Amino acid sequence: SLLFVDPTRVMVSPFSMDVTVGESIVLPCQVSHDHSLDIMFTWSFNGHLIDFEKDGDHFERVGGQDSAGDLMIRSIQLKHAGKYVCMVQTSVDKLSAAADLIVRGPPGPPEAVTIDEITDTTAQLSWRPGADNHSPITMYVVQARTPFSVGWQAVSTVPEIIDGRTFTATVVGLNPWVEYEFRVVAANLIGIGEPSRPSEKRRTEEALPEVTPANVSGGGGSKSELVITWETVPEELQNGGGFGYVVAFRPFGTVSWMQTVVASPDAARYVFRNETLPPFSPYEVKVGVYNNKGEGSFSPVTVVYSAEEEPTRAPTTVLARSLSASDVEVSWAPPWENQHKGRIQGYEVRCWRHDEKEENAKRIRTVGNQTSTKVSNLRGNALYHLAVRAYNTAGTGPSSAVVNVTTKKPPPSQPPGNIIWNSSDSKIILNWDQVKALDNESEVRGYKVLYRWNRQSSTSIIETNKTSVELSLPFDEDYIIEIKPFSDGGDGSSSEQIRIPKISNAYARGSGSSTSNACTLSAISTIMISLTARSSL
Repeated sequence: SLLFVDPTRVMVSPFSMDVTVGESIVLPCQVSHDHSLDIMFTWSFNGHLIDFEKDGDHFERVGGQDSAGDLMIRSIQLKHAGKYVCMVQTSVDKLSAAADLIVRGPPGPPEAVTIDEITDTTAQLSWRPGADNHSPITMYVVQARTPFSVGWQAVSTVPEIIDGRTFTATVVGLNPWVEYEFRVVAANLIGIGEPSRPSEKRRTEEALPEVTPANVSGGGGSKSELVITWETVPEELQNGGGFGYVVAFRPFGTVSWMQTVVASPDAARYVFRNETLPPFSPYEVKVGVYNNKGEGSFSPVTVVYSAEEEPTRAPTTVLARSLSASDVEVSWAPPWENQHKGRIQGYEVRCWRHDEKEENAKRIRTVGNQTSTKVSNLRGNALYHLAVRAYNTAGTGPSSAVVNVTTKKPPPSQPPGNIIWNSSDSKIILNWDQVKALDNESEVRGYKVLYRWNRQSSTSIIETNKTSVELSLPFDEDYIIEIKPFSDGGDGSSSEQIRIPKISNAYARGSGSSTSNACTLSAISTIMISLTARSSL
């Protein structure tokens, strides 16, 4: 028997389109067909069947109903340009519809970048355009690289702006005697393309050096020396081979220059030695440059002093006195001498214990005309020797006579104990046991009571030579209190911190001690508050 079926027809076919790189599109393919027949859609691209499993990143079948086999292309790349064919097949017929896809993108890389001519500061380049990728090239940019640059850098050209129809340019502002390579980048309205392959490497011609050394200075050194220093000129600014320095100097106020050639491009100092060179005298100094092409210019003139002599005299009238168990004060008078024989920059105090070697002495340097200093971190009750000498950049002068000093005995090691406090009428009365100094400790001269509010950081101090103190303090704060003895040897060991809690009723009385542990509240509102502090037991 015969079965009549409706023919299959393409109702919406794919159509040719222009798209830009990165866009996504749908190519439609919709048919009318006899629903009693199975239907199958396939797509080909440039003659090859699209594998939707493998190419799922960019190609996807969309549409849903059995009569639609639309193709979605996501995030289009230049490589997706070409012919797309939708093929529809049933068991009885087969048809297809085609469309062309044009993809516009940034230009491809320019080709054959060539250096046609090179001078000391310019290079003449030419190139061929690459693919315009369906959007006309609007401009070219030239980039350069040298052994001294960080990657590729844009360079100045003539013409300044190179339009899309120009395939030559002159690069300007190059450094002489430097190896360059160039590349060209094209741009259109869609974007900037990939750069060309680099040209060959070519060195610019030599030229006279133009950059002079920076930071010319100097000074110091040993007797009869004039030390001159400068910052080297970087290789890319030397403008040619055979680079070196010309050092010129003359005594300040004279006319003719003495000159010397330093033939190394890496040199950064020159030392002129002459026994007749007066110490610490001013010289005018300048440093110039030269290379195979000739001499460049000199740096600005600067003043540098010849080396000094060490101070030739010792300080006089050295006195030392013990301030505490760990500190000594030393004073002295400057040596008598005229200014030109060894300028004095400061003094060096050496201090060593009687049972130590002098070469291991502690050294303290002062600056300028200061004539006293403190020596700290010494051992208590020990004999020390001290000597003073002047110094400058040339070295140290002769030493003064040695003076001796014995540090004071160390402060008492025992903290105040058995601290008891009472409060009454906005006064706090503190009592504690007397601290007894040991034989090798300084006698107790009195006590320091340190107190602060619990929430305040700054501490107040009261000194007393008794073993009690009365503090007039407002009652609406917690107080933290410490007590320590002091002596000629310095401050002794501190008691533990004692906390005196605030008392809400202004007429209340309170008391406590560092040994009591009781806390009772009697009918007449006397508050006994225990304190735990380190006792002297």
